[in-house]
Amino acid sequence: LTGQSNEVIERAVMKAKDKGIPVVAAVGNSGARAKPLYPAAYESAVAVTAVSSSLKVYRRAGQGGHVDFAAPGVGLEVQSPRGKIELKTGTSFAVPYVTSALAVMRQARPQTTVDQLVSELARSARDLGDPGKDDTFGWGLVQLAGICRLIQP
Repeated sequence: LTGQSNEVIERAVMKAKDKGIPVVAAVGNSGARAKPLYPAAYESAVAVTAVSSSLKVYRRAGQGGHVDFAAPGVGLEVQSPRGKIELKTGTSFAVPYVTSALAVMRQARPQTTVDQLVSELARSARDLGDPGKDDTFGWGLVQLAGICRLIQP
């Protein structure tokens, strides 16, 4: 789901954040020079780009100041509806990595705000581009190691 700005979707994303629910969105596959796509470009969304196993950004991924994180999304093996394994690429395929990390963090710390969760994820991200947050990789590659230890059995 990517496209132009939409007031109804923007309000829904903001309302979710206000209720402590992070909305994670793909930056889109229109290329580095394309205008930012929504809902990823909303300030209240968590915008995700895709990288390859060699940590190169997906050649068609959107870029800009709204990019928050990078996650695997190039050449991923996924099961097709017919049960076959296919290779898929796109920023949408990177979103589940960040969504899962934030969901586990939320379960471990239910009172934490979305901004606090994102800040914690940013501190643990592997910086891939210019130091700090950049327009290509955001804060960097999400690191899932240790996240599952947050949940106590």
